Amino acid sequence: MRCPPPPHWPTALGELGYLDPWLAGLGVPGAPMGLYVRRVPISSHYSAPAARTRRAAARGGLASAALALCLLAAAGAQPSYADENEPGGKPAEPKPPAQMSTIGGEQLGRPGTQVNLKKGAPELPEKLSGRSWIVSDAESGKVLAAHNAHWRLPPASTLKMLFADTVLPKLPKDRNHKVVSSDLEGMGEGSSLVGVKEGESYTVHDLWLGVFLRSGNDAVHVLSAMNGGVPKTVREMNEKARALHADDTEVLSPDGYDHKGQVSSAYDLTLFARSGLQNEEFREYAATATAKFPGETKKDKKTGKTKRGSFQIQNTNRLLTGDVGVDPYPGIAGVKNGFTTNAGNTFTGVAQRGDRVLLVTVMHPDAKEAHSVYKEAAKLLDWGFDADGKVEPVGLLAAPGSATNGGGAPAGKDGEAGGSGSRAAAHAADKPSGGAGTALGIMAGVLVVLALVAYGVHRRWPLPELARRRRG
Repeated sequence: MRCPPPPHWPTALGELGYLDPWLAGLGVPGAPMGLYVRRVPISSHYSAPAARTRRAAARGGLASAALALCLLAAAGAQPSYADENEPGGKPAEPKPPAQMSTIGGEQLGRPGTQVNLKKGAPELPEKLSGRSWIVSDAESGKVLAAHNAHWRLPPASTLKMLFADTVLPKLPKDRNHKVVSSDLEGMGEGSSLVGVKEGESYTVHDLWLGVFLRSGNDAVHVLSAMNGGVPKTVREMNEKARALHADDTEVLSPDGYDHKGQVSSAYDLTLFARSGLQNEEFREYAATATAKFPGETKKDKKTGKTKRGSFQIQNTNRLLTGDVGVDPYPGIAGVKNGFTTNAGNTFTGVAQRGDRVLLVTVMHPDAKEAHSVYKEAAKLLDWGFDADGKVEPVGLLAAPGSATNGGGAPAGKDGEAGGSGSRAAAHAADKPSGGAGTALGIMAGVLVVLALVAYGVHRRWPLPELARRRRG
């Protein structure tokens, strides 16, 4: 193996896990190339057997660290993530809990793959390596198949879907904001950036493009400041998650940056996407492939006048824009991808074929294959469209604000719709009898049914034209 020269410029390997270009030559698992950002110390990403690398970096800087890594690679060793190691130094493969949440149905709480194939149904794709995944009908909410759907895992930037669900409806898109230094405080080192600059003004529309296309943590923090600050935004995001029955989710940072205890699940991420897609602006941002983003204001040396330029940004969702080894998926219309060291690659997507609209979420697939998260998501979407009417649902996506049974699933057997009014009536039966109690019970049942009917009306959202142009 050829050891490259010491690094002298920072390059992104992945969306949030940023290292130097010479690490790519060592076969370090990662994600597609991203935006140039400030350097991240190797010690923040790797543990033993890379301890020698950290010590070398401390003694002789990054050049020594590069040499140490080369020696490791030459000996056949690879830097390991900070997971607990099995005997022999091999990272231990994490296992899902034996019991998980049963929101959406009892079957979704079981570990392993869950699918109910009818006669003639296509088999699930082979070699799916995601630790957790789920494919569902976006409009009916029926879960067609799942694998560890409620396993609580780091979500990376797919958590930005919940951020958008929470903040996007509150800020008019034509509102202008001049960025001050405090707006950009608190971002984790190595954060993905769209290029927001202190002292420049941006519209809310500009900032959301930065969030959805470039996963810009700088744009997230500015929008959070406009929403009253990061602590308030985090609190509201957790409240929104509870309202959506996304009980696997715990938010500590609005941008999805790695924090111990910040988790979500494939089920919850799908709920966030489905909720966001009710909003026309959310759909627009999620489906945008490229856009112009405001640059810096500079003074022209010849004329003496100031002028603000712009630069093009491209969506990092590879099923939307394509990349080497990955074609744009026919009918794709968003939604969000992510990557951090702890989360690996994560992705939630929505696609349409004919009258069917499917949602798919994949979390932490095997990183040995480039773009594995997109390839596995595409396989699951293909399967879901082929399996139309040939599988029995394994559960249901909870509707926002719907009642749940004692196990946390929407009322009705295994998450089937239609039980909410009955549950309200059952609660009413526990109250003292009489005209007032009966009236309250009936009213409760009616309100729950009306809420579900309203959700049913609004969930048939039109996907952007991009989906229709790219149908197979």
